[in-house]
Amino acid sequence: MAKVKTQDALDYHSSGRPGKIEVIPSKPYTSQRDLSLAYSPGVAEPCLRIADNPDDAYKYTAKGNLVAVISNGTAVLGLGDIGPLASKPVMEGKGLLFKIFADIDVFDIEVDANDPELFIQTVKAIAPTFGGINLEDLKAPEAFEIERRLKEELDIPLMHDDQHGTAIISAAALLNALELAKKKIGKVKIVVSGAGASALSCARLYRSLGAKTENIFMFDSKGLIHAGRTDLDHNKLEFAVHKKDIEFAEAFKKADVFLGLSRAGLVSKDMIKNMAKDPIVFALANPEPEISYKDAMSTRKDIIMATGRSDHPNQVNNVLGFPYIFRGALDVRATTINEEMKLAAVKAIASLAKETIPEEVIVAYNEKNISFGRESIIPKPLDPRLIYYVAPAVAKAAMESGVAKNPIKDWDGYELELKKRLGLENKLIGNLTSKAQAHPKRVVFAEADNIKILKAAQTSADEGIAFPILLGNKQTILDLIKEYSLEFNDVTIIDPKSDEEKERRIVYGQKFFEKRKRKGVTEYEAIQTMRERNHFGAMMVDSGDADAMISGLTRNYRSVVKPFIQTIGLDKDVKSVAGMYILNTKRGSLFLADTTININPTAEQIAEITASVAKTMRKFKIVPKIALLSYSNFGSSYGEDPEKMSKATKILHENYPNLIVDGEVQANFALNRELMDEKFNFSVLANKDVNTLIFPNLSSGNIAYKLLQETTGGDAIGPILIGLKKSVHVLQMGASVREIINMVKVAVVDAGSK
Repeated sequence: MAKVKTQDALDYHSSGRPGKIEVIPSKPYTSQRDLSLAYSPGVAEPCLRIADNPDDAYKYTAKGNLVAVISNGTAVLGLGDIGPLASKPVMEGKGLLFKIFADIDVFDIEVDANDPELFIQTVKAIAPTFGGINLEDLKAPEAFEIERRLKEELDIPLMHDDQHGTAIISAAALLNALELAKKKIGKVKIVVSGAGASALSCARLYRSLGAKTENIFMFDSKGLIHAGRTDLDHNKLEFAVHKKDIEFAEAFKKADVFLGLSRAGLVSKDMIKNMAKDPIVFALANPEPEISYKDAMSTRKDIIMATGRSDHPNQVNNVLGFPYIFRGALDVRATTINEEMKLAAVKAIASLAKETIPEEVIVAYNEKNISFGRESIIPKPLDPRLIYYVAPAVAKAAMESGVAKNPIKDWDGYELELKKRLGLENKLIGNLTSKAQAHPKRVVFAEADNIKILKAAQTSADEGIAFPILLGNKQTILDLIKEYSLEFNDVTIIDPKSDEEKERRIVYGQKFFEKRKRKGVTEYEAIQTMRERNHFGAMMVDSGDADAMISGLTRNYRSVVKPFIQTIGLDKDVKSVAGMYILNTKRGSLFLADTTININPTAEQIAEITASVAKTMRKFKIVPKIALLSYSNFGSSYGEDPEKMSKATKILHENYPNLIVDGEVQANFALNRELMDEKFNFSVLANKDVNTLIFPNLSSGNIAYKLLQETTGGDAIGPILIGLKKSVHVLQMGASVREIINMVKVAVVDAGSK
């Protein structure tokens, strides 16, 4: 895992709008009538309906999709009792996870109440606001009583994720590990290190799956929990079934399963050696497990291991569970989250691990193949199927156990609704990141005397996606690095104007002269041109001294593109360079071209640009579904643009019969699959989610992407140059550090494919 620097973490939380979440209106509010409906006098009508029938709150308010993440800050991550206010960044983070993984809205609530009774009464008092409650970071043993009381006294789904999240995910992993080891859960010996909220919940859930209490050996900081101890609370007494005390190491003899929820370094190689055949080791202490993955795996070949870390196989990550458990519970208006619902989540997660893994997941984790086995006993957190595997299973269990007030009848429709909630094709950035990390490249940053560029270069290096080459005045760059406390390890800094680079300027200049000597350029001029960073950097890429290049943050577009075209040249069989933007929106990633180069392309050029865009999209493992736009729908109007786009469509259909493309079509029809299906069901785009828009001219394309970027608030990547031999790309003037980093990822993946 990339090291997280203190300043980076602080900048992430403070830059722009402070914090990680915001509230956005979901209804129109631009007119006086809208405001009259939203507030006085119109708001009185739903108030009266809810007063007569409280269940109408789910119909007229956001209650049904609103979860409270509540903490008193007494057990925050590994930081301990740091208080409610200091816990707020964690609670906001939990809210972010709820939203991005399950489209659940969250208010984070930090309660200044260490007294359990006061905390309970506070939560009860605010509960009418919410459709569900996620208790977070409460210290044990108080957490047990708090959850028990609130579940008894409230009629909405409630869960203390610290207790049950790890239990649910590790239980799913355990079921699959036992299947691979060919062992029965009722017969295995389980050693547990730790006796806090999470460990106790794990042990209880394992029992619900069939584990025997007498086969569970639980250790706290004072040793084995056994019948002879007098210092046990009622929660630990539940597992005090052993009459004799034994040492921790002794318990490993012939043990089938080890579950660690304690601290690093407690387990030795000898302990693992003493376990039974096909041992199952879940070392879940974070950030360092009870025994390192490397040490455990080197001890014996038959081990099945999981940790809490993302850099090892089988990560036990709570995000595999809680968003989807609450999603299913909210959607049937469950009055609680009961044992049946938790077990349904366990079985759904376990079953998903056995399914064929989608290509986008394999790509996202940079694997050649992922299939059910010892290194894949639970799904990956980025598996898009989790929401429509786990949420329906939880919803069905709620219905079958009699706690659902709003049963689902159309399960196919429900699955489609879940997919639409997340825009499941919007996984592009994750896929690009994984591919770039798998094969990082040497990337030239031509404007390295700009602090945004330097920050992006540092992050690119830290994330392992690129080896930065910084162009500019060396002392200026070093001064900026020092001023902003940036950290680079062995970074390459090159000043094209310096005496040190004289020899290379000559070599590059001579190569450039050969390319441009019949374009009015003399050899002297070619060599002098190499003092300019964009020409020098492009020649580095062209000569193989670098793999990719980005520029354009501080310079106008044409002054950056021109050196690229002159130096790099067009790819084989390409006649036109084009510019493409990617906008990441909730509906998924939208690809737009040409938005930056060709002022009024011909039909033939439109066809070539479209084919090049489709080729680029396939590099990103995305199936292109392309609409050629105009003000006409399939011949409904006449004019130069409709006729041009219609002709381009015919060329594409003839030359690329398997490409999903059609036109000419208006933008609203292209982006509305139901509307397209209703009016033009003959089109190959009918009932499809179009992800690519091709514009008839530069004016329409440039205006459209800028409007979309500003109105959707989505991340923009681009302009990506399509059609050049090498990976050189242009930044938007004034791009953010995040946008620069995204462009670096594109450049690295593009370089790898070339």
